[in-house]
Amino acid sequence: MRYLIDNFAEIMGFTRTHLYLALVPLVLGLVIAVPVGALVRRVSWLRRMTVTVASLAYTIPSLALFVIIPPLVGISTIDPLNVIIALTVYSTALLVIAVPAALDSVSAEVIDAADAVGFSSLRRTLTVDMPLAIPVFVSSLRVVVVTNIAMVSVGALIGVGGVGKLFTQGYQRDYPDEIVAGIIVILALALIFDRLVYALGRWATPWVRADARSAQAKGVAA
Repeated sequence: MRYLIDNFAEIMGFTRTHLYLALVPLVLGLVIAVPVGALVRRVSWLRRMTVTVASLAYTIPSLALFVIIPPLVGISTIDPLNVIIALTVYSTALLVIAVPAALDSVSAEVIDAADAVGFSSLRRTLTVDMPLAIPVFVSSLRVVVVTNIAMVSVGALIGVGGVGKLFTQGYQRDYPDEIVAGIIVILALALIFDRLVYALGRWATPWVRADARSAQAKGVAA
C-alpha cells in the first residue's frame, strides 16, 4: 500500500492507459458482435460456423497475436494499436457467441406476440428481442470487461504501457511491493467495472427491477 501512495501519480497514468487499452476493444467488439450475432442467430449452419471460428480465435495465445498482428497490418510491435486489435479479436469472439445465446432467452410467446402485431424482423430484433435479452447478455459482457482488464497486462511484455508495467518493472527490480501494487490496481479496476456494467444493465431493464419488487411484495404479503 505504501508504494501505491508514494507513486500515486505514476500509477494513475498507467491506469488511464490500461483502461484505454481495455475499453476501446470492448466497444469495437460490441459494434462488430451485436449485429453479426443477431444475423447468424436464425441460420443454424452459419451460427455453428461462427461459434467455431470465434472459439478458435479465442484459443490463440495473446503473445502469439502480439507477434502476428504487426506484420499483417503494418505497425510496430510496441504500438498500442497492436494490443487494441488483439483484444478486439478476443472481445468479438466472446461476444459473438453471447449475443445469439442472449437472444435465445427471449420467450417464444413474446416473439409470437410481436409478429402478430405486425413487427418486421428487424424492428422486432431492435425493439423487443435485444432489450429483453439484456439481462442475459450483461452476464457475458461482465466477463469480457474483466477479461480485457486482466489481459491488457500481457501487453507490458512487449513494451506497451498499462498497469502491467508494474509487474515487469517489479520483476526486473526484484521489488515485490510494485508487483503487489499492480495486482491491487487491476483487481480494483475489475471490480469497479464489473459493478458498473451490472448497474448499467439494471438501469437499462427497469421491468426487471419492477418484477423483483413485485415478487418481494408478494412474499411479504404472504
